[in-house]
Amino acid sequence: MILLKNPRTRHRRLGVAAAAAGLLAALLTAGPAAATPDPGDGPTVGAEVSQSTEAEVRAAIADGEIPGKDEIVHSDNIEHVANSPKALASLNSDLAFQGKYAFSGNFDGFVIYDISDPKAPKTVSQVLCPGSQNDISVSGNLLFLSTDSSRTDNSCNSTTQPATEKSSWEGIKVFDISDKANPKYVAAVETACGSHTHTLVPERKNVYVYVSSYSPNAAYPDCQPPHDGISVVKVPRNSPQNAAVVSFPVLFPGEGPDGGGNPGGPTNPGVSKTTGCHDITVLPSKDLAAGACMGDGILFSIKDPENPKVIDRVQDNVNFAFWHSATFNQKANKVVFTDELGGGGAATCNAAIGPNRGADGIYDVVGKGDKRKLVFRSYFKIPRYQADVEVCVAHNGSLIPVKGKDIMVQAWYQGGVSVWDFTDSSKPKEIAYFERGPVNTEQLTTAGPWSAYYYNGYIYSNDIAKGFDVLKIKDRRTDPAKRVRVGELNVQTQPDYFD
Repeated sequence: MILLKNPRTRHRRLGVAAAAAGLLAALLTAGPAAATPDPGDGPTVGAEVSQSTEAEVRAAIADGEIPGKDEIVHSDNIEHVANSPKALASLNSDLAFQGKYAFSGNFDGFVIYDISDPKAPKTVSQVLCPGSQNDISVSGNLLFLSTDSSRTDNSCNSTTQPATEKSSWEGIKVFDISDKANPKYVAAVETACGSHTHTLVPERKNVYVYVSSYSPNAAYPDCQPPHDGISVVKVPRNSPQNAAVVSFPVLFPGEGPDGGGNPGGPTNPGVSKTTGCHDITVLPSKDLAAGACMGDGILFSIKDPENPKVIDRVQDNVNFAFWHSATFNQKANKVVFTDELGGGGAATCNAAIGPNRGADGIYDVVGKGDKRKLVFRSYFKIPRYQADVEVCVAHNGSLIPVKGKDIMVQAWYQGGVSVWDFTDSSKPKEIAYFERGPVNTEQLTTAGPWSAYYYNGYIYSNDIAKGFDVLKIKDRRTDPAKRVRVGELNVQTQPDYFD
């Protein structure tokens, strides 16, 4: 392990070969297909790179510009506490937490860890239930999984089947986790275009599930255009078998077959056409939600959880390609939106791409009530250039609960884990990081942290390839968060830490 006191600076080589090969041009001018987010329903196969790129990577490693293959490096205020190798074969995805347990999604199912001792996580149970991407969340005795790949049926024994088949199934699965060692599959709800991600709006008797999905096609019987809204599923806590879709709020009303969202290319080159949402984050204490919806970012009210109402909508047709996820600050007067440039399959953290493309966008929320507006302030991107064999992209993160400060931890695939401060919306800065060197120096490979979240004193990271990591940050700026404890955490259902 190498312990670094200051972030590396990389100027000489990184990104040059990619630009010469036309990667930059492809990322900036391609239509929606180039911004299809997240890996597919199976292991990612590496893409061969040129001999010149291989040579560039070897030289950068030799010069110390990037870590060696699989080498761990981090800032001196981060400690790598533990790693549990992957328990399931496919790609690790999202995380959720409850009490002394962490719940790890994987394209093959999910794993429950006992994290009562963060230095030695223990596997409590493994559930094999394939169906990408198995976005995961928990509420009370219920666990929810998203299936966004066309399956033969809703069972955990299903296999892939073309979406053109009417009998194919995609949607939300519900498990009873009252016995963590023996989860039981209790319900399934089919939703239009499946469930790429989902967000919980929990109430005492019911859990509302906001289902995000996209990319309709006239050839898909259960995913017809326009698909310009979200499915709302109501799950009774005492009878989850009665879960059902109760509404489909249209968030992008408009004339014609494509609805009213961002048209994408060729009108807006390099920007994804909006045909639904990728991810939604709710702040129940403020009756607010923020939606990252392909070509649009939205702010909406969830006072009536079955019928959310859009308050404001923004686009960035210069630097954003695919609005991927959203995070509120604690006061709900800022939203951080992430851009998944390259769709989780490209090297976008290099000099050729630069600091504004594939970055986070920081927006202030100004005004009151239904007149609130999202106002752009700045971009944030990790300052550590990655090699052209490393898929690097802004991905899932959470607040670190420090009163009076806006500090976030975030996953960047092979860019690692970044802790950054956006208290000043116009001047965000990284204050800590953890990363591994390339998993492969000869192929462009999807790997690295999918999610990095702060929970009860530790940072937990779900690495696509390397497994479940536990980190600890030791810094006066984040130390006050150690005193904050929550009993349950689904990051897309943000808690009110201080009220």
